[in-house]
Amino acid sequence: MPLLNTITTPYAEAFLQVASTKKEVDEVVKQAKEILILWNDCPEFSEAMASPVLEVEAKKAALEKLFSGQITPSFLNLLKLLADRQRIGFLNSVLERLLELYREQRNIALATVTSATELDEKQQSDLLQKIQGLAGTKNLELNLKVDPTLLGGFVVKVGSKVIDASLSGQVRRLGLSLAKVR
Repeated sequence: MPLLNTITTPYAEAFLQVASTKKEVDEVVKQAKEILILWNDCPEFSEAMASPVLEVEAKKAALEKLFSGQITPSFLNLLKLLADRQRIGFLNSVLERLLELYREQRNIALATVTSATELDEKQQSDLLQKIQGLAGTKNLELNLKVDPTLLGGFVVKVGSKVIDASLSGQVRRLGLSLAKVR
């Protein structure tokens, strides 16, 4: 088990148990995804929380002000506990581990779809059906990303399987095959 998992797994497992006891698992998972977006999209927030300069009580006060009434009390307690234990800098890793454990418990496969442009509802629906066949499960969670460097098309990752249907991938494969001809 990687070192980061030895830090994050106990928090994620314990929190998932608490949420399960309180019958808040689905709500907590939704909130975890929202907080992860905030953490990743707002470097000022994540850097401030990870900073050793900011005192624990100031971090807890900021967390209380930001999230009180927005998340379940048990989730707020987790955030404060992480701050108390100087682990709030690992919040994103704890939440990602929480989501992994949740998916394992519910037998949900995670499919990451990176496309050159944003996909509309119909494209997402069509792709979801095709990926369900690839993954061999109807329980599928789509993680959509946009990467304009793909030029066109998309890349799908489900577990260790990767389907590169991007224009840049096709150009790369063409270049490799031309290099072999010489």
